Amino acid sequence: MTTPCLGIVGWSGSGKTTLLERLLLELSQSDYRVGVLKHSHHDVVLEPEHKDTARFRRAGATQVVLASPYRLAFVEELRQAPEPNLAEILARMQPADFFLVEGYKWAEIPKLEVWRPSLGKPALYPNDPWIRLVASDVPRPNSEEGGRKDLVWLDLNNTASVLQFIQSLIVKT
Repeated sequence: MTTPCLGIVGWSGSGKTTLLERLLLELSQSDYRVGVLKHSHHDVVLEPEHKDTARFRRAGATQVVLASPYRLAFVEELRQAPEPNLAEILARMQPADFFLVEGYKWAEIPKLEVWRPSLGKPALYPNDPWIRLVASDVPRPNSEEGGRKDLVWLDLNNTASVLQFIQSLIVKT
């Protein structure tokens, strides 16, 4: 059995991170082990340049592990190698009851779209059959306005209903 996975997609500023924080708090309090994968198109700096781990990477290490009594951090330099795909990264993650993936907007995985029309960006769900749920701060449009009948549409500010949908995915798998 593969680990259930749900993508969280939407435009920058839509509230993805805030929703994820609220969901993670609830899921972890329910004793779920949840892994999160966050994708970025930017060159992410994980430690200050003057710290030992950054110095080791610059000196040529392909992998640096920082270990403490509180957490482990694994940092790998791709050094011209292609970025691993979503499945490859998920396969390397620790076992979990569920994975939440922020980013990978066009991946063929079940997704939740966080959509706020006030941002002035188009909704993704009309063109992405993998989006199963839209969490929004506006009511569901009627079918004449492009609303898909197969979508679950929930209030973005009602974390409990979004959580219930996610838990139903976990149970189905």
